Amino acid sequence: MCSNKKEFFRDYYLAAGECNPQGEMPLTLLMQRIIEIATFHANSWGVGYARLIQDNHVWVLSRVTIEVTRFPRVNENYRLTTWIEDYNRHFSQRNMRLDDDQGNTLGFVRTIWMVIDLSTRASVDISQLSYIRENISSLPCPIEPMSRLRPIGEGHAVDYTFGYMDCDFNRHVNTVRYLSHLMNLFDMDCYDNYFISRMEISFIKESHYGETCQFIIDDADPMDSRLSVTDADGNDHVRARFRWQQRQA
Repeated sequence: MCSNKKEFFRDYYLAAGECNPQGEMPLTLLMQRIIEIATFHANSWGVGYARLIQDNHVWVLSRVTIEVTRFPRVNENYRLTTWIEDYNRHFSQRNMRLDDDQGNTLGFVRTIWMVIDLSTRASVDISQLSYIRENISSLPCPIEPMSRLRPIGEGHAVDYTFGYMDCDFNRHVNTVRYLSHLMNLFDMDCYDNYFISRMEISFIKESHYGETCQFIIDDADPMDSRLSVTDADGNDHVRARFRWQQRQA
């Protein structure tokens, strides 16, 4: 891994045990890598978990937009590069670029992060964090920001009760587990013929162990799926959107 302070990258190798049934990087693994490299970069500035937790604060991921032309394939090396584009009092906008080992760009990522106080669960003003202001990068990120994800009116619903393995050290449902359950709403034939070329996901409300939610899908447009994770009172915890692209023979 390497950093010039403003930009940070890390090289990876996609082993067979990490692949999906189509022999490529699963979207859930890319999500893990996104969180991982953001953490590494923050740590390199001395503002990662170990520092923030001293004030009972933590970074949390609020929104993610991923757009790819393809995913890394089994036995391929790939690189993920990250940088800060902008920030305000409440949010930090962190972008990423996914490249193969030949330097070809496979996709881009836009993420929105916030800092919360673990006691109050309220957001913390990050405008005074000078390290962000001093390290904003001008690297381009050509993909469109997240669209406005609206509540789903009607759709197919599957009930799910969150268990132990869905939760992380903050004792709420893990980001990757949400995505995994949403992806399981589609069958193997779908993934054999199509891949998710653009994914948007917004985390609105925490879910916890033992809580039952509905995973809802509106697939009126089969190439543009709208999804949500909604509790018994009708409150959306997560909203998402999958845009599909047909695989080449």
